Amino acid sequence: MDQRTFVERAREGDRDAFTELARGAATRLDAAARLILRDRELARDAVQEALIRAWRDLPGLRDPDRFDGWLYRLLVHASIDETRRRQRRVIEVRGDLPEAPAPHDDFRRLDDRDALDRALGDLRPEHRALVVLHYYLGMPLPEAAASLGITLGAAKSRLHRAVLSLRAAFEADADGEPELARGGPR
Repeated sequence: MDQRTFVERAREGDRDAFTELARGAATRLDAAARLILRDRELARDAVQEALIRAWRDLPGLRDPDRFDGWLYRLLVHASIDETRRRQRRVIEVRGDLPEAPAPHDDFRRLDDRDALDRALGDLRPEHRALVVLHYYLGMPLPEAAASLGITLGAAKSRLHRAVLSLRAAFEADADGEPELARGGPR
């Protein structure tokens, strides 16, 4: 059976069909939620909430062929809700900063990945969700905009601001100047 058939059956209340849809999407949803939320447990909660909302709201889905985009939209909204709900204090442990790796250092890629992770973590959840949908999941910008429930122009603007922010974070990281010394958002 194709996905459309499962969606149509699930819209009519077939729990087994919905279970198959959820199984097929769970890994993708978890990966996207982890990128958006930067926390494994919060990501699991967001995926669970998105699937609950999907089961509840599935009868209202007009076009079964847009199920994946609709499901990502539910996930993004659940992720943003999780971000708003959490009241977590960040405790920073300071130690001596290691020297910058040599240009030929094999661990440089790990340093770059960590810098990207920090930069993504500093983005607003709405911007991070768009970056994840477009760059990580390869979703075309119009489809990502539709999944987020925003116009294409708003998506372009958010993506532009997010890329500028990521670029600035990387340039600041390359300067080796700690963000707190610059008076940054950390």
